Amino acid sequence: MKIGIIGEGAIGSYLARHLEAARLGPEVTLVRPARAQGDDHRVASVSDLPCDVSLMVDCAGHAALSQYGAAILERGIDLITVSVGALADPELEKQLTQAAKNGGAQLHLASGAIGALDCLQAAKVGGLTDVIYTGRKPPQGWKGSPAEQQLNLDSLDSAAVHFDGSARQAAVQYPKNANVAAAVALAGRGFDETRARLIADPSVVTNIHEIHASGGFGTFTFRIEGKALPDNPRSSALAAMSTIAAVERQRAAIVI
Repeated sequence: MKIGIIGEGAIGSYLARHLEAARLGPEVTLVRPARAQGDDHRVASVSDLPCDVSLMVDCAGHAALSQYGAAILERGIDLITVSVGALADPELEKQLTQAAKNGGAQLHLASGAIGALDCLQAAKVGGLTDVIYTGRKPPQGWKGSPAEQQLNLDSLDSAAVHFDGSARQAAVQYPKNANVAAAVALAGRGFDETRARLIADPSVVTNIHEIHASGGFGTFTFRIEGKALPDNPRSSALAAMSTIAAVERQRAAIVI
């Protein structure tokens, strides 16, 4: 299996180091044109990808998935993405679905910074009645997001909800912060039937993600306190690790 990466940010770099240590590459990195000049391992377009690349991993955000995703799938190359929130755009979801069918490829959604998605998918079979995702971060973790219009993040002295709505609304309004809400929605009741609550909390020092679900199976509550990558305090370490786990599932003889 020859593997390529989209993006060279904190998550992309983490994945690249792991692949190199495991002697798996990466074979090529898809980047902006200016960064691809004069480098045999960087390309600027999907058409320039080597013909023997069989798996690409998107670590570059919603815009990259929109720009490159369909073309990669059309070429018959499987694609793993952490940009799950981009699928809140119905037109993009339709486009990627058709491209995957046309190319005989698959789009794999990495679990990202959350867990328990397998449990949620299983519970969906028996019927889910309620799924609520709550994302809680220190105020600084919401810098650069719409939370700044709702709250004074620099002087916040108690926990405050700055978003309460559907997972689709969260994914659209918070493209850099709500991939987890999107993953929960896709595993469970869907974007419009999943409730998302986003909280700025000065009493916490980690990013906290919670899922509460109920249905024919019973109820469950899942909570994870995630650390950030050392290279980038805004990137989840578990999200980076989930890309590696997704690659390993693609290569494994037995998959869980």
